[in-house]
Amino acid sequence: MTRAAAELAQRLRAAGSVVALTGAGVSVASGIPDFRTPGTGLWANVDPMEVAHIDAWRANPARFWEFYGERFVGLRDKEPNGAHVALVELEQRGLLTAVITQNIDMLHRKAGTRQLVEVHGSIEHSVCLLDQERYDLDDVLERLHAAEDGVPRCDAGHALKPDVVLFGEMLPETALQRAFDLASGADVLLCAGSSLEVYPVAQLPGVTQAGGGVVALVTAGPTPWDRQAVAKLSGDVVEELEGLLEALDGL
Repeated sequence: MTRAAAELAQRLRAAGSVVALTGAGVSVASGIPDFRTPGTGLWANVDPMEVAHIDAWRANPARFWEFYGERFVGLRDKEPNGAHVALVELEQRGLLTAVITQNIDMLHRKAGTRQLVEVHGSIEHSVCLLDQERYDLDDVLERLHAAEDGVPRCDAGHALKPDVVLFGEMLPETALQRAFDLASGADVLLCAGSSLEVYPVAQLPGVTQAGGGVVALVTAGPTPWDRQAVAKLSGDVVEELEGLLEALDGL
């Protein structure tokens, strides 16, 4: 157990409200690449504006689904890792109010997180933008595999869109407002596996600080909040969160 983990554990124990904010780094140990790591990141070999922009979906849904269909098949069978499990344990102990996640992979939900805000949506469903009907992931993949043109469609024949936030789209208002409310009321915002560079979610640490709370980081890479955070655990995110639980056990 490190000194930083022990000090952070004391802060969590004393806090009235702890909110976790998670990014792509939390899911790497489940075999899901992050976005920008050279050679392995999701955008390493493809221009996201060509495959992950709302205009790309509208202009060429077949090209869009060629990329996303393969990714969704890969994500469907991924399992939560120790980082997800550690956050569930914190919630079950009454030490974590909620998890705000930028991830769309369903792993927090699979792990058992109860209070979850998915600000970028989830692959769990796709939606028809014309009639607002929603279809679950397995159904969508069946429709995709059966589609002669490579585009899964709703019962009325319209192209489905994953219920995730694409480039060029606004974040869902209800989820975003919930995230800001949670951050504002947090005594500690525990940021795990996030670079804190993608807006508007990157505003949340400032919201917590403005509300009188503090920011703690559990991430290996640099963030804009490294100097202002009250603690930074910069090792492997799974090991650091599991170590934080051990530190709490020792209090």
